[in-house]
Amino acid sequence: MSGLDGISDHLEELRKRVIRISISVMAVTIFAMTFHIEPGVLWGLPVYYPLPEPMNNLAAQITNFMSTQLVPPGVELIQTAPGQAFFSQVYIAALLGIVISVPVITRESVAFISPALRQAEIHAGRFITLPALCLFAAGCIFSYVLVVPFILDFLYQYGDSAGLITFLNIMDFVAFVLQFLIAFGLSFQLPLVMYAASYSGVVDVQFWRKNIRYALVAIIVFGAIITPDGSGITMWFVAGPMIALYLAGMLIIERKKRAE
Repeated sequence: MSGLDGISDHLEELRKRVIRISISVMAVTIFAMTFHIEPGVLWGLPVYYPLPEPMNNLAAQITNFMSTQLVPPGVELIQTAPGQAFFSQVYIAALLGIVISVPVITRESVAFISPALRQAEIHAGRFITLPALCLFAAGCIFSYVLVVPFILDFLYQYGDSAGLITFLNIMDFVAFVLQFLIAFGLSFQLPLVMYAASYSGVVDVQFWRKNIRYALVAIIVFGAIITPDGSGITMWFVAGPMIALYLAGMLIIERKKRAE
């Protein structure tokens, strides 16, 4: 019975930590769906403060900003069925909740698995919390500023060349943008994953150099899968940064090992 009791205790602890993560994500999501961010001035400095306004909420503001910044000229963003604008805002609010909750997610995950880890592994898990958030944000920014506008413009140039008027469904647009934001946010975690695996002893330092050819193939395949066209051009916007991150992670790990 002691074994069953141990499993029950672990499941109960997992349930509590999942609830904490869910509360954090839901709180931010509800805030983004309920409040509007209003600009103001305080002591001569620009400030932003929330006001309750569900119909013109933060998620709607983000949607408007993305459509202004990312939709190519001549392309109309439309809603083709009731509720599409609402659900697109839910997706954006949920992503915002996940991003802002990354420190909570990391903390609860490390705390749950810490009894099974060595002290060095626990330290590594705690060390990467802030860098993980920064790299996720950097990946999202890189995707938003460089990758998504280029790919959207590249793909819709085919419509212009054929003399077509292009309409873009709001759900398709939001799903497309979030796909790249999440993919780049996660792919930018690659150096941290490599560092944590090496630091905790899961793999040795030379593992990354020995398997570099397989890693490059896997990265290129990932870039080809995630990009929506078969031109072979847009996939390098995904694969190129990931290859650079892999090489940077490998060199940092090897340099740290030599310095010890």
